[in-house]
Amino acid sequence: MRVSRRSSVDPFIVMDVMEAARQAEAAGRHIIHMEVGQPGTGAPKAAASALADAMGRESLGYTVALGLPALRARIARLYGEWYDVDLDPQRVIITPGSSGGFILAFTALFDTGDRVGIGAPGYPSYRQILRALDLCPVDIATAPENRFQPVASDLEGRDLAGLMVASPANPTGTMLDKAALGSLIDAAAGQGASFISDEIYHGIEYEAKAVTALQVTDEAYVINSFSKYFSMTGWRVGWLVVPEDHVRVIERIAQNMFICAPHASQIAALAAMDAEDELQANMDVYRANRKLMLEGLPEAGFTKIAPPDGAFYVYADVSEMTDDSRAFAAEILEQAGVAVTPGLDFDPLRGHQTLRFSYARSTADIAEGLARLKAFMQAR
Repeated sequence: MRVSRRSSVDPFIVMDVMEAARQAEAAGRHIIHMEVGQPGTGAPKAAASALADAMGRESLGYTVALGLPALRARIARLYGEWYDVDLDPQRVIITPGSSGGFILAFTALFDTGDRVGIGAPGYPSYRQILRALDLCPVDIATAPENRFQPVASDLEGRDLAGLMVASPANPTGTMLDKAALGSLIDAAAGQGASFISDEIYHGIEYEAKAVTALQVTDEAYVINSFSKYFSMTGWRVGWLVVPEDHVRVIERIAQNMFICAPHASQIAALAAMDAEDELQANMDVYRANRKLMLEGLPEAGFTKIAPPDGAFYVYADVSEMTDDSRAFAAEILEQAGVAVTPGLDFDPLRGHQTLRFSYARSTADIAEGLARLKAFMQAR
């Protein structure tokens, strides 16, 4: 059978690394996982308990496409607690993970062939989802002096219909302050481009609180997820915040594409939002791991790293060591037993000289992984 031109998207290389690591583990090796952006902790205990209670009381079926009203209201309250933003719950839409949010946002905002700017390095699935929707991703090469984030001047002459920005970013962990975010929002609006803010790592910050686009404007799409701060990757539940006049637009698309986000996951997500003690205990692990990484990676020889303001990644320039990050990552996995991600996932042009290290797992694993990396580099 024929396949569509739209289906010709690149593989997500980190998933290939995960499979290689799995095969090594199946062969009896102990692999330290620094490749995947998945918390080592599970969902908060209250989430699982709330779901068990609900399953004993009721059958879980479809919810309305926009999501459980109680969950939408609780998310709106979160914006008051975290950012002092008064958000109407009617603008909150529950999605099947942030990935569902990307699909809904791109479908609602753009027409075939529209050009959408994304920072490079950046999350690779932005590019692939845009391509699969017959849209044109426009990589914006970011610079170290700009903390690997786009700046307003980067948008000039690009004829963009939209701009996607992430803060904290994947793979770098860098963040935009309010002035920098506002400058980008203004620059996008100046050329009639829709602004989409990927905020899925909010809550995982270290020295300053992340800024939401809703502190700057209501004329933006904000995407978030329960995967990272709330440690619920496999539950596939997230949310969108959209302008009031876009709610019905998204609702119609969601009804047809997804029907709704999983009912069970929505129940668990609602309970997870009040598990603050457990969530902050997770943050204590990330803080300890970040400290180990900032000390241990330079000791191992990885000295050119982006400043990880948030999330749980360190992005390293390894151009002095290799011109083939994929082969280098394979060598590290084979010889050191540490799985890391080649930068090609995040930056097709410059990623052959970069690696991403995740520190989302246990502190013991991170310490062991750093020791292995140091020994590997000393023997290399």
